[in-house]
Amino acid sequence: MIELDKADLAILSMLQENCRTPLDLIADQVRVSVITVQRRIKRLRDRGVILRDVSILEPKQLGWKMTFLVLVELEKERTDMLDRFQKRLINDPQVQQCYYITGEADFAVICLAKDMEDFELLTHRLFFDDPNVRRFRTNVVMRRSKVGMGVMIDEEMNIS
Repeated sequence: MIELDKADLAILSMLQENCRTPLDLIADQVRVSVITVQRRIKRLRDRGVILRDVSILEPKQLGWKMTFLVLVELEKERTDMLDRFQKRLINDPQVQQCYYITGEADFAVICLAKDMEDFELLTHRLFFDDPNVRRFRTNVVMRRSKVGMGVMIDEEMNIS
């Protein structure tokens, strides 16, 4: 783990809210120089604390009208089979998130589709055509109430 101080946490908090926040504004808020902010951001990226800088898009504006939460059970959980299945999900552009989980299902998958016909094609490609998929259960998302990948930052947390 990387050691983070209050300035690092403040920088992360601001970037997480808007990764396009100007460096001089961050420096002013954190009370350090712009060069210090640049160095810290580079260190946070190099150490894997900051994984990516992204724009959050509205799927409906791009024709992706439906969101699904799919719970997938596999027949066998051999490492090679898990890796192969997970890689297929990761490489599919309609899969937004993929979690290997405990409980009744092995994977929870969040995916997009233009309509039900498009989703049916997706289910064949990812689930029906895979002999290691025992079953999958689909939940249709009625409304996206909260979407994000933000991580709670508590400046009082003990980080080392």
